[in-house]
Amino acid sequence: MALIRLLGAVLGFFFGFFLGAALLQVTEVRPVSNQVLVVILLAILCAILGWLGSPYVTVYPARRIVRGIHEASGGDLLGGAFGAGIGLGLALLLSVPLALLPQDLGRYGPFVVAVFLGAIGAAAGTMKRHELVMFIRELRAGRRERAAGDRLLLDTSVIIDGRIADIVKSGFVRGTLLVPRFILDELQYFADSSDGMRRERGRRGLEILQKMQQGSGVEVELSDADPPGAGADAKLVSLARTLGVPIMTNDYGLNRVAELQGVRVLNVNDLAKAVRPVVLPGEEITVRIGHEGKEHGQGVGYLEDGTMIVVEAGARFIGTEASVQVMRVLQTVGGRMIFAQPKGEPAEPRRPRAVSPGG
Repeated sequence: MALIRLLGAVLGFFFGFFLGAALLQVTEVRPVSNQVLVVILLAILCAILGWLGSPYVTVYPARRIVRGIHEASGGDLLGGAFGAGIGLGLALLLSVPLALLPQDLGRYGPFVVAVFLGAIGAAAGTMKRHELVMFIRELRAGRRERAAGDRLLLDTSVIIDGRIADIVKSGFVRGTLLVPRFILDELQYFADSSDGMRRERGRRGLEILQKMQQGSGVEVELSDADPPGAGADAKLVSLARTLGVPIMTNDYGLNRVAELQGVRVLNVNDLAKAVRPVVLPGEEITVRIGHEGKEHGQGVGYLEDGTMIVVEAGARFIGTEASVQVMRVLQTVGGRMIFAQPKGEPAEPRRPRAVSPGG
């Protein structure tokens, strides 16, 4: 504080000295000793005013500004800066015609207008900060949605599954397929495993990736992003939230965890269920009977999408294809089950229970 006062006094002294000298040029003061006295008195007076008033024009306003910045929210600062920028931009446009005004109007007019519009813009931006923040959030959400529509994150399970290659080839998926480096490392770990099944799955996944890179019609991009998280699934969800892109998977657990954290998930199994053929009672289909069912005489087969078909009196067709007629379709937690009978054969009537004489 003392240093500020001292600087204020020094500046005040020089200001008073030059002010006195300027006054002597437009006034007549005699004798010369009086002229010196006037200059010295003005210099001392301005030095005193500088000593007393310098904190009020430097330290105290600065403290208020700093306190206001600390107390202001991020929205206040953003709104004020944005509004001030708009105001100064308008002042810049007006400075050219204002500079053409005569004399002092043209000299000081642009500066006054810039200060005025900047202050008005800052005040308006601060008061309308909520609307401004909402507008920026909508813009960011729009960019995230556009990015989400162009890119998909692939997890290990959907790559190993292999159906993603056929889906891409059919044209149902467009844009860029993102494969994080940690997913590729997991595939490599599987491919080098001593377990035969895991090794085969890992190699299959790497082959699927190579196949899609060479001629799938979409871009397969490797991402070096390595977000924090324990395990590939946690990292994948974190990366999806950061980038704002959906995850493509067929892992039920990852699907649920990602949805709980607000990440959009495209499940290949859900797609398979949505596009599987609809089978109605009374329709005739051809199915290969693979093995016996739980009940005597039943045969069991499967459609191409994995739907189980239980054929009454179909055990005699095991190992062959049979034309069957659908009797009913049962939807279970595990999927659909179709009950059918051989084509052209009536349904086996149920035998009535024997009723005891006493019952």
